[in-house]
Amino acid sequence: MPELQHYLLGDLALESGDVLRGARLTYSTFGQLNAARDNAVLLPSYYTGTHTSYAPWIGAGRALDPATHFIVGVNLFGNGLSTSPSNSTHQPGKAFPHVTLGDNVYAQQQLLSQALRIDSLALIAGWSMGAMQAFHWAIHYPEQVRSMLAICGSARCWPLNQVFLQGVRGALQADNTFNGGDYLLPPERGLRAFGRAYASWAYSAEFFRDGLYKGMGFDSLDDLLNDWELDHCQHDANDLLAVLWAWHDADPSRSRHGGRLADALEQVSARCVIMPSTTDAYFTLDEARIEYDSLTNADWRPLASPYGHCAGAPGRFANEHTAVDQAIRQLLNCP
Repeated sequence: MPELQHYLLGDLALESGDVLRGARLTYSTFGQLNAARDNAVLLPSYYTGTHTSYAPWIGAGRALDPATHFIVGVNLFGNGLSTSPSNSTHQPGKAFPHVTLGDNVYAQQQLLSQALRIDSLALIAGWSMGAMQAFHWAIHYPEQVRSMLAICGSARCWPLNQVFLQGVRGALQADNTFNGGDYLLPPERGLRAFGRAYASWAYSAEFFRDGLYKGMGFDSLDDLLNDWELDHCQHDANDLLAVLWAWHDADPSRSRHGGRLADALEQVSARCVIMPSTTDAYFTLDEARIEYDSLTNADWRPLASPYGHCAGAPGRFANEHTAVDQAIRQLLNCP
């Protein structure tokens, strides 16, 4: 992987009116900008993901080839690499302010325009929270986004999605060790409960019914659930909750369109592919269709998959990966 780089924003004014002190975006780049500076692709990270998570899309002969495109992988505030509760020297732990996806996208735009001198994106693409940021970009900076791919993610966090997030958050916060975010040791029981509760939402009924987890190397359902527990134990609890809050609060229409999402989506001029999973339990197919119907230049291309929300995870499942690869290639080759 290329070297991790840092863009220092100083004290960043937030949509809430608060300030993120000593804000820093961490990112990595692949390839080179061309002479016209118009071959850039932005990949925003997702929940528990980093700039490395999109590696299956990137490489010689792959959909995102560094020989052709300049690819920027950028980390969310709160993910442990960009400024986060776990690494902030000014606002650590529970003192970390609420940072929205709009705040993240504004900071990313500053990175591109000021540090990298990029004014136009050939493509912004992402899965899950990466897709949510892609929508924010296409709405807030329509003149800078030529194409967008949103995989298993919506522009807004819809009510069912919010209820799911409140449930897993409650499981974590119920651990007495969490202590309102002022913990001395990791709240391991809460993190394990968080991961186990999350797993039930991540896949489909068919996935569990047919034991498809066995094809992923798990001998039993309990093995899968234990893996989800251990994965969440690798993360700082306040970091998880900071990113979760940005997810829960996501709505690109709130600040500029009075909460009228349809009006906001009508401003998108980018060529779009909307790729929900047919079995996603929280970024639902129906709500993806509501948003798609407000776009003026988009293709509706659902992933027919038994893997629920995880269908779109980069490189995880062969058929779904092929569909994503084709969508990226088509968007980048579109005049």
